[in-house]
Amino acid sequence: MKGFSCRILLITGEISGDTYGALLIKTFRELNTGFHFITIGGPKIRSLGVEVLFPAENLALVGIPSFSELKRYYFVYKKIKELLKKKKVDAVILVDFPGFNLKIAKLAKKLGYPVIYFVAPQVWAWHRRRINIIKKYIDRLYVILPFEKEFFASHGIDTVFLGHPLLDLVKPVLSKSLLYQVYNISENLPLISFFPGSREKEVARHIPLFLKVVSALKSQGVKFEAIMVKAPGLSGSILWEEAGKQLKVVENTQYEVLKASDVAVLASGTITLEAGILETPAVVTYSLPKWMFFIAKRLVKVPFVSLTNLILNKPVYPEIVGEGSTEGLIVKEVKELLFFDKKREEVKQELKRLKRMLGTPGASWRIAEDMIKYLMKTLSFT
Repeated sequence: MKGFSCRILLITGEISGDTYGALLIKTFRELNTGFHFITIGGPKIRSLGVEVLFPAENLALVGIPSFSELKRYYFVYKKIKELLKKKKVDAVILVDFPGFNLKIAKLAKKLGYPVIYFVAPQVWAWHRRRINIIKKYIDRLYVILPFEKEFFASHGIDTVFLGHPLLDLVKPVLSKSLLYQVYNISENLPLISFFPGSREKEVARHIPLFLKVVSALKSQGVKFEAIMVKAPGLSGSILWEEAGKQLKVVENTQYEVLKASDVAVLASGTITLEAGILETPAVVTYSLPKWMFFIAKRLVKVPFVSLTNLILNKPVYPEIVGEGSTEGLIVKEVKELLFFDKKREEVKQELKRLKRMLGTPGASWRIAEDMIKYLMKTLSFT
């Protein structure tokens, strides 16, 4: 459309949300050059040359926020409120990050903006009261897990499921043999990979645990190659230096590492679904302080913590969640996946089923096209 211009405020606050948000922006631009974005985003969104209000890393947190974190959140909230009151954008797209984004949804809706939410809050697991907020302040909800459409639609929420965008993203570039060459990995030994998470606090808990797993496996005579993947945006620390003394630490090749791994040990998160798409046998864990684990057990209302198991509705990936020393349980499950061919094959067959449930590739295009049609209609562009 000649002369068409639409400015969108897009907000995300997590590494996975940054990935989805960046893919959405790129697809919007390919479909229609009239859309312009003002964002709160991570490194992938910032690399697109869009206007950035704040880096998303400053907002990411695990657990109860500290006073300084609350002050930072309030400062960002006030800046967004000023921007919306000045009518500098036409619509708002919120990506995941519900603790902050649902507050922005309420603000934006009250100021008269159309509000789209992409990657639904996991209210089916906890925070059920958020359903009422979503119903009241979200105009259109785009979900990426197959069971979510029926759940949200049953509550009268305009819900769209068009497949999972990870199917368009999880595509290793390097071959296994080239990856082994680049990182000097022996092809004669099984490869175990470790993914400690994408946020500083969870990494601080998982690296020591994973290093104990490596030591325990070695002490039991298991011969293997070990590699740990550092998520984008994480700062360097003495923990990473310690990890580098016991195994290879790499960045930016997480899909190649996952695909090449005989077994992956994963801190629960989006990485569990990425591993599932690549059909990689894995053990899922999540370490929490004792008090936080006590609260979580009473708040979370789902039988599994990993997305792969939730979608398949069965414990395909062993899950070891809790506080304290769990390395013995992780070691046991890793060894079973390494040495019992029948169990590995059963896992791989279930992961093939997972991919079918997620839909077909091209979800990012279908989602962007649907959003554009909705915005054009809602904003009365013709």
